[in-house]
Amino acid sequence: MRKFLSIAFCIALFGCSDGDIIIVELDFEDSFEQCGELVFYKTKENPSESLSIELNLNNINSFLNVDEDGVYVSSELAVTFNYRTYDAALPNNYFCSDVPSSAVTILSDEESTESTAVITTLLIEDDNDGISASNEDIDEDGNLDNDDTDGDGLPNYLDFDDDGDNVPTGSENPDPNNDGDLSDAQDTDEDGIPDYLDNDDDGDGVLTRDEEFSSADQNPTNDIDNASIGPDYLNDMFSESVPASAYRQHTVQQTYEIRCMVSNIQFSNLTQQTLDFGQLSPDQTDSRTLTPDFN
Repeated sequence: MRKFLSIAFCIALFGCSDGDIIIVELDFEDSFEQCGELVFYKTKENPSESLSIELNLNNINSFLNVDEDGVYVSSELAVTFNYRTYDAALPNNYFCSDVPSSAVTILSDEESTESTAVITTLLIEDDNDGISASNEDIDEDGNLDNDDTDGDGLPNYLDFDDDGDNVPTGSENPDPNNDGDLSDAQDTDEDGIPDYLDNDDDGDGVLTRDEEFSSADQNPTNDIDNASIGPDYLNDMFSESVPASAYRQHTVQQTYEIRCMVSNIQFSNLTQQTLDFGQLSPDQTDSRTLTPDFN
């Protein structure tokens, strides 16, 4: 998606009269980048142009303080907003260099010192288990938060072990072809329940998480009695067990999508005073770890 900002210019080369006003559409991509203390910017070539926002902040961390719904909306922030044109393509590190590059010359510089910006952040969390969140709506009611196959308090889209058998969902071949179609998910005991949702994968009557013959280390994949068959939890001829007493630690991936809206733009001959500046690229990322209460 591209964003447009319309500015009216007169052509200096031929002189200007009251009628010599040219409307220019600034055609920029939706995404922007950031550097320094704290500059948001976007650039383009042919012609070489840039839009930049300087915020009076030291870092981006304040924008990551989302509420319980995973959303943050800032108040109106005082910013300096610039539109510039150049005589050559900008080097990659132009805005992040302490010393501006001498390889390009600024041809025009429109500055709006009384602009404001509102920053909106959306937190998206995922278990990164190889299944898209939309495919983890087991009851297909449109609500991901009420799908908790193992009852450990984590909905499946945040649970990297959906069935609570201490074998990560991603290791149970939920989507062998990686095509988003889970109809061919691995089902070792052919009971109609795919392994990643089945707490007894081989159907031998012993829970997968308990199929450990030496000690309960929350990892049934390393207990192998018959190497030609594989781990005991997939071998219905082997049913020795050590009862599990805990779940494995879980990691939830966090992605923060940050967007910026600029208002009160005061460029000369401006035809637009508000601009959706777009979304920060790359997204800010983090993770959190937790271990569900055992049941």
